[in-house]
Amino acid sequence: MRKLYYISTPSPGLFFNTVNAYQRSAAIKAAVELNLFTAISQGIESSQSLAQKCQTSERGMRILCDYLVIIGFMTKEAEGYRLTSDSAMFLDRQSKFYMGDAIEFLLSPMITNGFNDLTAAVLKGGTAVSSQGTLSPEHPVWVQFAKAMSPMMANPAQLIAQLVNENKIEPLKVLDISASHGLFGIAIAQHNPNAEIFGVDWASVLEVAKENARIKGVGSRYHTIVGSAFEVDYSNDYDLVLLPNFLHHFDVATCERLLRKIKASLVVDGRVLVFEFIPNSDRITPPDAAAFSLVMLATTPSGDAYTFAEYESMFSNAGFSHCQLHSLSPTEQQVIVAYR
Repeated sequence: MRKLYYISTPSPGLFFNTVNAYQRSAAIKAAVELNLFTAISQGIESSQSLAQKCQTSERGMRILCDYLVIIGFMTKEAEGYRLTSDSAMFLDRQSKFYMGDAIEFLLSPMITNGFNDLTAAVLKGGTAVSSQGTLSPEHPVWVQFAKAMSPMMANPAQLIAQLVNENKIEPLKVLDISASHGLFGIAIAQHNPNAEIFGVDWASVLEVAKENARIKGVGSRYHTIVGSAFEVDYSNDYDLVLLPNFLHHFDVATCERLLRKIKASLVVDGRVLVFEFIPNSDRITPPDAAAFSLVMLATTPSGDAYTFAEYESMFSNAGFSHCQLHSLSPTEQQVIVAYR
């Protein structure tokens, strides 16, 4: 039998798609700002009717909708355009899972400027924007983050609360480092009526967390500690310390210094919970977690997407006994629970 050999023909397609990727970001940003996905949420809509609803030109609406079909956010039928199931769930403002406001942080100049001269960042080994990038004290980007990313973090926060609350009525003193929107601590308070939460962050950011705690009905059990996590006095006797999306901003030595401080604040059988993008040891899988290291290169002096082995080493060097890794499906991130 004769063997068939298939030769892959080189193509410039990946190059052109990557070079033009900014157009995808611009299109989704325009669609969210025009409330396009909400306007089309009831069924099929023509470009003419959508232009009227969104107060745009018909030509502009037609071209934008066609592009969104091409990149997978909508479908096109003879009568007009329809949302995909993903767009209906995450981009319609009427959906409880709406995430469109995340563009206010993800596409803010404070983030995208870090990629304007990535060559310089690669040469330097850290952000070329400023000496500290987004880590400058009381940087306004973190208020924007707290407001814009809350919908995206609501589900992971609830999943984590279920993971840590084995006994839902036992008194629990929780320290939330870099609390931001406060949702991780708030979710634990919602699951446990005897949990007291102490959020650490800049004053302006904590205002967002306090408002979220009030809305969720746990405001009386949400307390704040204003300042840098590296400098403020936490007090002690915490049963649980939350470190959501924080350690990736710093180099290993800085992380270990913080972990030693945290260990001193814990009760004897206390735990630390880390929620992070954690790539495999090859650093290229899973793609979303591994690719996050580029964000850290562009926006921080020395941050990274660390592997589980690297986190284990950090906690061990800081004096912790052992760590466990937990998946948090359906999110792309994972949870590490470290035991004092």
